[in-house]
Amino acid sequence: MSVWYRFMGLLPFEWAVPGQYMFMKHALLAILLITPLYSFLSTMVVIKRMSFFSDALGHSAFTGIAIGMMLGWIRPVVTAVVFSVVFAMCITFFSQKTKQSKDTVIGVFSSIAVSLGIFLTTWGGNSFTKLNQYLVGDILSVTPSDLGMLLLLLVLVITVWFFLFNPLLLMSFNPEFAISRRVNAPWTEFLFSALLAVTVTITISWSGLLVINSMLVLPAATSRNISSHISQYHRWAYIFSLVPGIIGLLISYELGSSAGATIVLLQGILFLVSYWLRKR
Repeated sequence: MSVWYRFMGLLPFEWAVPGQYMFMKHALLAILLITPLYSFLSTMVVIKRMSFFSDALGHSAFTGIAIGMMLGWIRPVVTAVVFSVVFAMCITFFSQKTKQSKDTVIGVFSSIAVSLGIFLTTWGGNSFTKLNQYLVGDILSVTPSDLGMLLLLLVLVITVWFFLFNPLLLMSFNPEFAISRRVNAPWTEFLFSALLAVTVTITISWSGLLVINSMLVLPAATSRNISSHISQYHRWAYIFSLVPGIIGLLISYELGSSAGATIVLLQGILFLVSYWLRKR
């Protein structure tokens, strides 16, 4: 962190002054760690048409947080991760076994999760406002220990992604061929669902439940408008996640607005521009 602080001191911003505005220095580093996470997962979320699924994971993370708070935990991330992973496994299992469409299964489980979270939070006449921070998110609340956790999560995602991406891509375009190539489709789906659940749950307090799904969809959706091959698709997804993240953080600091909402607005503008360029 000392190296990062020294580097920040070279930037021409008032908050870059050494020893001051540490929350902004931590927030910027968090953006640099979170945006690769979202861009990696975003590409497959869009290819597999799982935007509704990632939104449901946010609801499950909310319920896991409510359970953790009922148990008296100050940082209920453990219960949130466990509940979200189990929730993701249930959706994947029922989607594979039932005749119902996948979006119907996701809708059912998503409704149950968010209703359970609100029920537990308001049980006994308690106020719902204590969970507002998870609805909007606050990237400025990131601590050095949080940054260490984000770094470990990024390493985990990159490692798993190295082995998981090709099977997932093959299953998305040609499931029968994937099976003929001995791809274990159910377990591959389970692993990706768990990875997505862990990422959403750990980052939700900084990104916010209301906008985290947009952060997981917009970078790849924008990239898809202008990309001609898969490697370009990934590069642009990373750029469309990183650049709005940094600029959105700086704008939110100047205007006093929500960083998550500002970032998503910029990503939305980029999507509209990319769509216009594609139509030309």
